[in-house]
Amino acid sequence: MASSSLAFSSSQLQFSLQRSQKLPASKQLKPAPLFRPITASVSKKPSFSTPSPPQPASTVVTAKPNKLPIRKTPGDYGLPLIGPWKDRQDYFYNQGRDEYFKSRIQKYQSTVFKTNMPPGPLVSFNSKVTVLLDGKSFPVLFDTDKVEKKDVFTGTYMPSTELTGGYRILSYLDPSEPNHAKLKKIMFFLLSLRRDQVIPEFHSSYTELFDDLERELATKGKASFGEANDQAAFKFLARSLYGANPVDTKLGSDGPKIVSKWVLFQLHPILILGLPRLLEDGIFHSVSLPPFLIKKDYKRLYDFFYQNSTPVLDEAEKLGLSREEACHNLIFATCFNSFGGMKIFFPNMLKWVGRAGAKLHSELAQEIRSAIQSTGGKVTMAAMERMPLMKSVVYESLRIEPPVPLQFARAKRDFVIESHDAAFQIKEGEMLFGFQPFATKDPKIFDRADEFVPERFIGDEGEKLLKHVLWSNGPETESPTVNNKQCAGKDFVVLISRLMLVELFLRYDSIDIEVGASPLGAKVTVTSLKKASF
Repeated sequence: MASSSLAFSSSQLQFSLQRSQKLPASKQLKPAPLFRPITASVSKKPSFSTPSPPQPASTVVTAKPNKLPIRKTPGDYGLPLIGPWKDRQDYFYNQGRDEYFKSRIQKYQSTVFKTNMPPGPLVSFNSKVTVLLDGKSFPVLFDTDKVEKKDVFTGTYMPSTELTGGYRILSYLDPSEPNHAKLKKIMFFLLSLRRDQVIPEFHSSYTELFDDLERELATKGKASFGEANDQAAFKFLARSLYGANPVDTKLGSDGPKIVSKWVLFQLHPILILGLPRLLEDGIFHSVSLPPFLIKKDYKRLYDFFYQNSTPVLDEAEKLGLSREEACHNLIFATCFNSFGGMKIFFPNMLKWVGRAGAKLHSELAQEIRSAIQSTGGKVTMAAMERMPLMKSVVYESLRIEPPVPLQFARAKRDFVIESHDAAFQIKEGEMLFGFQPFATKDPKIFDRADEFVPERFIGDEGEKLLKHVLWSNGPETESPTVNNKQCAGKDFVVLISRLMLVELFLRYDSIDIEVGASPLGAKVTVTSLKKASF
């Protein structure tokens, strides 16, 4: 899925897209229930976002005086080496991630406190962070006037640049760095260039996925969604963004496995892999895997992207970037951010929708099919704007289990931060960390915060809550620009997540699943698919 987001964000693109998947004329549907549309959506944003010029000093609005009591930030880091190691054991094994944070909130009676974040020694020798676990303090992580985003994408350590061709990739750059704007413009250019291919290629790739799931269900009685989704996601991204079908190239069907291995080399210090504790903690959490072990596989990815990115690489040269640096960034944006986001978020969303049961499935099927019939039987942006429940379900899935839960930033200067109950002094250079699922399940912001409420974002009051949906390294009501760290493909991710639900409920009345755990996201096994009956 970021101190930036894992998802490859889009720059407020207007997708004037459609495909000719028509409903049979014989299938008459009742009109979908009328709801006020959610307006903070992909199709209602300008095709590019231009940063506003800085305001003259005389027009800057002065912040209101702080009225909350300033409290000394509670918590401690323990003894050198021992403290970080002990906290790592609690985080991964003794307590687990959620309990690690909950227990400290209770201990300190505060959602802001000091602790260590994994991996610690020997991967990172400065694991000290100030933790932000409420919806009021968390957004400071997006405020690039107060915080710096340099080299904090994965947290208190940074993977070797040998894994990315020797370059610091866009996700690790602060907006103040010269190449940040150039590289983000390249991402915006790619999405704009290929926008007309998104809906048809998604339909093609995920039709293949559902066909495969049906065959596996028929022979085995159940089907793994994860592996099929990996293949469909990679094919979709390659076809829609680069006009190339990987199975017709030297890469073949190996793309998802190579990407997963390459991502493992970068994230293993902060993942639970399910290995014996002594092996997992003694090796994978304590040392960095040597990049040369993945070099040959990564070269295969590089060759595929370089050969199929000519227009984007040409544009990069016009902006003063080398073709090589641009290509390594395209790989990261497509494979780590976009593919990674789809690998994590699609199973998670399917988990919540599957568990919600037949009533929600029936309502989604009715709304989706009715809206598409009302716009001529084609899946278009206009049709999806008439699906308020479907859009709300996507936002609720992003709220309750955001694909990038851990976000980091470093204080540029001294400032005061506020939780709901107190204020805290932050010092220049201090590392700030936010665990997003706690911020987006803040009970002082969201009613029934721990529940999956499909209709949460429908109507006027629901729409007001969108500013607290933060998955993209910024509020859902704001847009990525070259001057911020909000996910460049934010709107792209929302669009394809909507398409996932549309494709599912055009084809099926309901879905039954089993859910397990995996290092990245949920492990979803499909046990039943009831084909569309109306």
